[in-house]
Amino acid sequence: MIGPAIYSNFLASSGGRAPANPLRVVSRGLCQRQPDTARHPRGYSVMARFVFITGGVVSSLGKGLASAALGALLQARGHRVRLRKLDPYLNVDPGTMSPYEHGEVFVTDDGAETDLDLGHYERFTGVAARKTDSVSSGRIYSTVLERERRGDYLGKTIQVIPHVTNEIKDFIAIGEDEVDFMLCEIGGTIGDIEGLPFLEAIRQFAQDKPRGDCIFMHLTLIPYLAASGELKTKPTQHSVKELRAIGIAPDVLVCRAEQIIPDDQIEKIALHCNVRPDRVIPAYDMPSIYNAPLAYHDVGLDRAVLDAFGMQDGHPDLRIWREVADRVEHPEGEVRVAVVGKYTQLEDAYKSIREALTHGGIANRVRVNVEWVDSETFEEQDPAPHLERFDAILVPGGFGERGTTGMMKAARFAREREVPYLGICLGMQMAVVDAARHLAGIADAGSEEFDHEAGKRRFEPVIYHMKEWSEGNRTIQRSADDDKGGTMRLGAYDATLKAGSRIEEIYGTPSISERHRHRYEVDITYREKLEAAGLVFSAMSPDGKLPEIVEIPDHPWFIGVQFHPELKSKPFDAHPLFEGFIRAAVDQSRLV
Repeated sequence: MIGPAIYSNFLASSGGRAPANPLRVVSRGLCQRQPDTARHPRGYSVMARFVFITGGVVSSLGKGLASAALGALLQARGHRVRLRKLDPYLNVDPGTMSPYEHGEVFVTDDGAETDLDLGHYERFTGVAARKTDSVSSGRIYSTVLERERRGDYLGKTIQVIPHVTNEIKDFIAIGEDEVDFMLCEIGGTIGDIEGLPFLEAIRQFAQDKPRGDCIFMHLTLIPYLAASGELKTKPTQHSVKELRAIGIAPDVLVCRAEQIIPDDQIEKIALHCNVRPDRVIPAYDMPSIYNAPLAYHDVGLDRAVLDAFGMQDGHPDLRIWREVADRVEHPEGEVRVAVVGKYTQLEDAYKSIREALTHGGIANRVRVNVEWVDSETFEEQDPAPHLERFDAILVPGGFGERGTTGMMKAARFAREREVPYLGICLGMQMAVVDAARHLAGIADAGSEEFDHEAGKRRFEPVIYHMKEWSEGNRTIQRSADDDKGGTMRLGAYDATLKAGSRIEEIYGTPSISERHRHRYEVDITYREKLEAAGLVFSAMSPDGKLPEIVEIPDHPWFIGVQFHPELKSKPFDAHPLFEGFIRAAVDQSRLV
């Protein structure tokens, strides 16, 4: 449970008022925030120790989760951490990749489109990711080729070694004087051809550093063969053999298994892989990913890593994670939430939304039962049979016209039946289009995005393609013919909240900063008509030109946001919108 001393101190400092979510208060005392200086809290200058995390045998073993959990454990011991992802694919970034290819695109405050593992890193450590925390082969090669075209290499032949590997090493070293530990996850699996330059780069990097500044952690699989009733260590042995052939000897082995790995098998793995038995760490399935820090601590992952560095540390402060695990495992109720989207066949396409809903449940001490509803299912049908059993409806972001009729029907159902509704990005835009058509009398209201796809004018565009917007002191300009990659309104932007609005009550502040990823925006010229019809523009960009949030004041809970609040939510600090959305779902469930 929450530490009584911390909680009592908070009550004393707040005049005895209990917080709406005491978990958030405690997390701010226990979880790290990135320092502004390169000085250690104890006052001396530091350089980071590096942990390189690789994977073998098969993909999707959970390298990202293991890395995030390790970061949380090191952080709980008082160390400053940063996590970094090196992806071997040749795309410059995942921004133009289909969600079915690579899951969701995670966006940082400074506008980088990154792998979804950076979401895990942020959710577990509270440290905001940056552009310098994610790189792909495509980005590395693009940089090298741009330098070659400029003549930076003075006419030399450009090769993978040393030019590509040097670029990777330079990237790894960025910000090394800011933290105690830099955790670098290498995407893919040992044996992938495209991953070889990264493996060679981290091998060289460890050689360049003083002895003991870098260790290698390898995540692998111990499969269970039901026919013989045995766990098999041979795939792990071969994976480590291939890693050592590259010149990398793992210091810590994390072994995923469905069955308990006996001590004799641990010793066999240690013997054949040249790793000490106490550094062979079993990793089993967990009821929730938020058990990971506690589970990995119980099997000794953090102790093994520190021992590999020759460090002795005290005990980590895991109170916040015990409280999170307790709330997940012992809810006091449950709610049903429908996520009505177009990429519902792959849950990873909405990974941050799924986790943010869980965080809202943690904050309210309820289990959130999420059901993925394909928005195309009821495009030609009444949505009621598909939606009436839910306590709340969320419509997430997306691109293109496919499935948007179903999204509008979901928004209309929630509006008319007074079911709590949260529309995110495209989900907000479709709620606006629905309100324009059925409340404001604009029968042919639609989005310019869909007209652009069709090549002709079909709608009155209440949603238009942004050509220009402000970013700090500069003006960004775009056209519909620009390349798709990196041309959206990306990253954190400020918004001013309307005084007395529900959204101001939810945030408890007059202004906010949230992360964006979109090309199309609600046309401000329709504001007067829409507000007269009951849809209030309750947050605007600081210059008053771009609508950021809409709400219906006389509805139990109906909010649409242009940004992506799910990207900033954490298990120990649920985003206010998701905390409020789930609270509204709890209230709705009591009415049924």
